[in-house]
Amino acid sequence: MLKKEEALLEKEKNFELKLLEEKKILKLELESQIKKEKDTEFELKQKEKDTQIESMKKIIDDLKRKSEQGSMQIQGETLELEVESYLKEKFRFDEILEVQKGMRGADCIQVINTTQKQNCGKIIYECKSAKAFSGDWIDKLKEDKRTSKSDIAVLVTTIYPKDIERMEFKDGVWICSLEEFKGLSIALRESIININNVLAQQENKGDKVTMLYDYLTGNDFRGHIEAIVESFTDMKTDLEKEKKYFRKIWSEREAQIDKVVNNTISLYGSIKGIGGKEIMTIKQLELPENTND
Repeated sequence: MLKKEEALLEKEKNFELKLLEEKKILKLELESQIKKEKDTEFELKQKEKDTQIESMKKIIDDLKRKSEQGSMQIQGETLELEVESYLKEKFRFDEILEVQKGMRGADCIQVINTTQKQNCGKIIYECKSAKAFSGDWIDKLKEDKRTSKSDIAVLVTTIYPKDIERMEFKDGVWICSLEEFKGLSIALRESIININNVLAQQENKGDKVTMLYDYLTGNDFRGHIEAIVESFTDMKTDLEKEKKYFRKIWSEREAQIDKVVNNTISLYGSIKGIGGKEIMTIKQLELPENTND
């Protein structure tokens, strides 16, 4: 009986150990399953997060692109307003025709008028603000020039073609910056008025008209216009340099005068401190007397 009891106890002990071992194994399996599920859930959430980030990046890039396009459009409209405002202010007799948004054509047309004659000629202006110059701009402006029957086409731009660095007559179109435009518009307008006057005097004289037309479209005329505008631009640049130079000189002289005055005051104070009342008073270096005493 004792042996049976011992065997039974041993069997129960082994059963409990086995049960405990199975519980441990089951717990480990359960923990592994939970961990696996959590890893899967985390991976899914990470993928979802990555997808959201990628989607947000696309949205941000799209907004950035639209913002840049809007910014360039605003800059272009600002440039156009600057050109129109200058033409209206500078040439009061002329008619500045604004091309409405969405309508085909350049930004504005200047109809040149004088006190003696209306519509001496037309200058067409196109304004561009962009990061890169497009060759299509010139072709389109030439087409707009023919359609509007203008005499001269001018492209005012913030960026030049790769082969030019400053104002130039290229493929039948004047290309210039906003600053160069101001001098160029004056020179071109005067040239059209002068040529119109000569043509009026030489009416019905075909050879001279042809000669004048050849001159207007030739390199000689282009050279004169470039020289006039370059002189205008150089004069303005020199004026700005002179302003900066004199401001510098004035600042240096003011500093030197302040230094002399301060040293004089210090010297006078030192001598006054040593000599006392024996030293003659300099009114300019003393406090004003109180007239109420």
